[in-house]
Amino acid sequence: MPNSRPRPRRGARSGAGAVGRDRLVSRSLQSAEHCLSAQDFGTAYAHYLLVLSLAPELKEDVKETFQYTLFRWAEELDALSRTQDLLGCYEQALELFPDDEVICNSMGEHLFRMGFRDEAAGYFHKAVKLNPDFNDAKENFYRVANWLVERWHFIMLNDTKRNTIYNAAIQDAVCLGSKSVLDIGAGTGILSMFAKKAGAHSVYACELSKTMYELACDVVAANKMEAGIKLLHMKSLDIEIPKHIPERVSLVVTETVDAGLFGEGIVESLIHAWEHLLLQPKTRGENGNCEKYGKVIPASAVLYGMAVECAEIRRHHRVCTKDVAGICLPTNVKFQSPACSSVDTEETVEPYTTEKMSRVPGGYLALTECFEIMTVDFNNLQELKSLATKKSGKIGIPVIKEGILDAIVVWFVLQLDDEHSLSTSPSEETCWEQAVYPVHDLADYWIKSGDQVMMEVSCQDCYLRIQNISVFSSEHEMDVGKDFCKDKDLFSLGSEAELCSALANLQTSKPDAMEQTCILESTEIALLNNNLYHESFKMAMRKVLSSLTPEKLCQAMDTHCQNNEMSCGSGQSNSEESIPEPFYVLDVSEGFSILPIIAGTLGQVKPYSSVEKDQHRITLDLISEANHFPKETLEFWLRHVEDESAVLQRPKSDKLWSIIILDVIEPSGLIQQEIMEKAAISRCLLQSGGKIFPQYVLMFGLLVESQTLVEESAVQGTERTLGLNIAPFINQFQVPIRVFLDLSSLPCIPLSKPVELLRLDLMTPYLNTSNREVKVHICKSGQVTAIPFWYHMYLDDEIRLDTSSEASHWKQAAVVLDNPIQVEMGEELVLSVQHHKSNVSITVKQ
Repeated sequence: MPNSRPRPRRGARSGAGAVGRDRLVSRSLQSAEHCLSAQDFGTAYAHYLLVLSLAPELKEDVKETFQYTLFRWAEELDALSRTQDLLGCYEQALELFPDDEVICNSMGEHLFRMGFRDEAAGYFHKAVKLNPDFNDAKENFYRVANWLVERWHFIMLNDTKRNTIYNAAIQDAVCLGSKSVLDIGAGTGILSMFAKKAGAHSVYACELSKTMYELACDVVAANKMEAGIKLLHMKSLDIEIPKHIPERVSLVVTETVDAGLFGEGIVESLIHAWEHLLLQPKTRGENGNCEKYGKVIPASAVLYGMAVECAEIRRHHRVCTKDVAGICLPTNVKFQSPACSSVDTEETVEPYTTEKMSRVPGGYLALTECFEIMTVDFNNLQELKSLATKKSGKIGIPVIKEGILDAIVVWFVLQLDDEHSLSTSPSEETCWEQAVYPVHDLADYWIKSGDQVMMEVSCQDCYLRIQNISVFSSEHEMDVGKDFCKDKDLFSLGSEAELCSALANLQTSKPDAMEQTCILESTEIALLNNNLYHESFKMAMRKVLSSLTPEKLCQAMDTHCQNNEMSCGSGQSNSEESIPEPFYVLDVSEGFSILPIIAGTLGQVKPYSSVEKDQHRITLDLISEANHFPKETLEFWLRHVEDESAVLQRPKSDKLWSIIILDVIEPSGLIQQEIMEKAAISRCLLQSGGKIFPQYVLMFGLLVESQTLVEESAVQGTERTLGLNIAPFINQFQVPIRVFLDLSSLPCIPLSKPVELLRLDLMTPYLNTSNREVKVHICKSGQVTAIPFWYHMYLDDEIRLDTSSEASHWKQAAVVLDNPIQVEMGEELVLSVQHHKSNVSITVKQ
């Protein structure tokens, strides 16, 4: 803590007033220091406010101590949930130090934790502007920028085909008389500007996101259209006439559609628009000026689907193993990803995930022809209203190729008007991903030609839902079910008799009443499917525990089942025998992990899990029970820790850990925040000979040319946006690192071989360097646009895990260069790699 007391400076003033002021300032400074030593940060903060209000000339002298006091007092207020007081303190501090990047960054961190991402981004952005070299603020801004301006904004704005087709449809509508326009979900305002350029008299645009609204205001002004476009920071559902717009409009333009078409609320917003904001639609056969009638762009959409086999989808959404490193997964535990579980939960959960199927690692195999799911007319109010209340429609699709049924992939064709359409099909070069509905709960996922894939389709809670997916095998005898055939929404693609008998022959497994459902993130399911990961940890833990036992008593309990059977059969206890002190193992991995159970098979071990969710704890207990573990073997560490923010503590006051497992790499491909700080604490908590896993990490990278990464990271000039000046504004939110990449399927040209960029040693920190220069030999001429990177995690010198392997649950990341660098084969490029806390920056040294 800074501890230098400044002396009040006498100014030109003299007399009793100045003397009294100086005495008060001096006493207040003394009181502040006394309060700090007593850790009374609130009172100390109040004294410093008084000092700075009376003697602003002391700002620089007390700045460092004032910051320390503010931050400690803010921590206390945060712990007490005194949110308003906390924010008030920061506002006072920023009035005194408006250009202090450290206070700005700290204010942003508090706001972000409270969920105010828009406001947090503003403070992070200001901190970076005040000090471009302030790494903490840069990292914070990059992380929040991904929330505020999602990466698809860049991809869509770079999609010239999409922009051109929307522009053409809007031009045609305006030319035909639709002169008043409302843009719902305006984003950057590009569709509004298309309408204004086409000659619309009145253009209104609404955008809910504060960040995007402010960005749109800047973009519209830069394109000199602020007089002709009225921007509204609100949901379209809250727009009222004449309060917000003077009268009903003749045209609504929107692109509030997601990969599953309905997920951004287009149905609800268009129902409201037709009832309150749009002129009445033109009836069929009716002629007249379009200005008198209302219409919507897009006019309609057709949803399509296809059943596929895809190993990558399977390993992320279905646990495909019954044994993980010797641990049996019980049949009464059902693991599901959020996409699979959305039907059974009360919450409104997105019932699908999304993938760019043309780039999915390992590709996919179509098991059915493309089939039509439903059509929707956005210009028909009654049809929009009926979507939400319509009963599920049943669809049966004939199988054309044998394989494993992993998912139903969905896309759509957006019909903007009679002449212009956009397709999001996997076979199209498009900015869109496809919606993926993973298949689960089948007794047998293998299907063959002649089978029928059955499903129910509906539009509930603003989502397209595909439920009750089942298979009708061609080998079963066919019974006609008349009731099933009565549904007029049944799209029959096979013989009617075959479909009607489907209900009697569903290949589904009925869930047991005692079954425990465990919802895991898709990366957690992929991790559970990664047997090499678990076997590697088992081997490394066995080696450490063996080295800590002179008599080598720590033997793998691969025979623990036999021993348990013997003890269970006899009903006898070994309590009379002396039990040696156990080895303590702590797993502080993020999310669900069975490593503590695996550790429990390795002898006299007391494993602790740090899982937080109750359903995860219940599941781990059930797995322990199924593997005949004594009930007290596995414990949950957070039940023993008073302060969950301080997880790393001794197992007991007089004991130390034998092994601590840390989560070093995020699934996104980045290094976990504060991992080096956690490693430093962990080293102090290890017994002699104990280990942190992983012991060290090597970071690898290579130089590539990838236009895809460039276009997914920033808008490329004005040509892509048809001459509109958008790029400089949205590119303020570009981040230098792209995450969640699949390097195996990324469209790119490698220009070098992989090189080691960095070593992070968690056990031996003096081997780490904060700055390093790496020479990279160019093996192919081209333009370097990005540097993808990944990691080798060493559990010890012999056992390592590769985060870029096919079975890995980790994705990769990449640094995307601001400007491409032309290189020739045989040259060398020098990379500067800097490591600050847990943040790594990679730049090309020119």
